[in-house]
Amino acid sequence: MSAREEGEATALVVVDVQTSVVEHAYARDQVVARIAEVVDRARSLGAPVVWVQHSGEGLERGSDGWQLVPELRVGEGEALVHKRFGDAFEDTDLEEVLGARGVGRIVVCGAQTDACVRSTLHGALARGYDVTLVSDAHTTEDLTSYGAPAPDLVIAHTNLYWSYQSAPGRTCEVAPASEVGLAEP
Repeated sequence: MSAREEGEATALVVVDVQTSVVEHAYARDQVVARIAEVVDRARSLGAPVVWVQHSGEGLERGSDGWQLVPELRVGEGEALVHKRFGDAFEDTDLEEVLGARGVGRIVVCGAQTDACVRSTLHGALARGYDVTLVSDAHTTEDLTSYGAPAPDLVIAHTNLYWSYQSAPGRTCEVAPASEVGLAEP
């Protein structure tokens, strides 16, 4: 049975908006402010907010850089999922957290666009969730020295890619923070 058949609720999933992860991210302050707006709207609508926090080499659990950015706080009763892989579903309790809340659709924002955000979107779609990417609430750092496109192009390409992604019985969409739906479908 797919997640969509099991749940109809929509959850906001905030991926890796941690001090070190977004320290040098493209348009960091604007993206974090939009994430805060979407979090506030989700809370006001009673939509579940799920926070994802990465740890690994160079990002040690409990370190200052591992902490969520000071502008964002986990609210009372909101889930915090700890991960060690790009896809927030891999070797975590994210599916159980979403299942307990009756979630069939996730709205994703956060960092890094070209790593954990993309991996989590793919992981959700493959597991049967409907997915929405918040087009102006995800970011990445400049990796042009490694041959990657500039951050604004990575973000634009990811938004374009997810605008045309599809899977049987599931929906994919991209919407700006001001227009993203957080209520049940």
